[in-house]
Amino acid sequence: MTKPLISVVITVYNEEENIKPLLDATYEALKDIDYEVILIEDGSTDGTVAEVKKYADNRTKLIIFNKNYGQTTALAAGIDMAQGQYIATMDGDLQNDPTDIPAMLQKAIDEDWGVVAGRRANRKDGFVLRKFPSKIANYIIRHSTKVYLNDYGCSLRVYKADIAQNMGLYGELHRFIPVLAKQEGASMIEVDVKHHPRIHGTSKYGLSRTFKVMADLILMLFFQKYFQRPIHIFGTLGLFSFLIGVLINFYLLVEKLMGADIWGRPILLLGFIFLLGGIQLITTGIIAEIIIRTYFESQDKKTYKIKAVYQGE
Repeated sequence: MTKPLISVVITVYNEEENIKPLLDATYEALKDIDYEVILIEDGSTDGTVAEVKKYADNRTKLIIFNKNYGQTTALAAGIDMAQGQYIATMDGDLQNDPTDIPAMLQKAIDEDWGVVAGRRANRKDGFVLRKFPSKIANYIIRHSTKVYLNDYGCSLRVYKADIAQNMGLYGELHRFIPVLAKQEGASMIEVDVKHHPRIHGTSKYGLSRTFKVMADLILMLFFQKYFQRPIHIFGTLGLFSFLIGVLINFYLLVEKLMGADIWGRPILLLGFIFLLGGIQLITTGIIAEIIIRTYFESQDKKTYKIKAVYQGE
């Protein structure tokens, strides 16, 4: 069986009213391309599954989770299942437009890009709860990771399959997919794409996601700089702390030998804190190194459980 040129991975969660127009638009946009569509149903509580089964064609596969895992895990499952030479990702809320995919795919092929990322040129979202927090998060991510994209929140992207399937998506790292792709050596370009207001259903995002982005950014920076060598950060901090503790306690030892009373002085407690802290950080670095080696050498285990897989007719 030959591989399709592109696999379109779409995550859906409580999108019952959007399924028919979503599939109609996707099929129409890709009619001149050898494609497959993979929908990941992330534990919906409405009629999303029934709607997909009703309107899916024979190029469409539905992955049904046994519960809600979140967008990152849903994307990971869809990418794992994808057979295409290229993989496109998009949301199932009709805000992304599948008519952008053919041009993005052609650009990836003609110019040999690893990732063609969408940039919502005329974003149809509220300013206070969506656009403003997004601008702040994009600015911080862009300048801290040195991966200079303007729109990290746009889910519409086209990847070479080998790039997408080796990114290692866990937790809620879908916002940092461009950074993960860059770590895989992907060449990347950003293009303007269409964006539509949400008509049916409710947004799954709010202001609180800005704080999640900041928390994930700390993890992302660790992955980017120290993931394969954690001892470099823990060991450096540990040695620095340990040396400060040694200097403080050496100073107190000299004072003690000269007859001074050092018991009960705050600097004595500070010296011991630095000593113990240094030892703990160095030990943590060694343990982290062992864990990382185990991570790379252990079996390939998935972070999700699939309840069922449905093939359209």
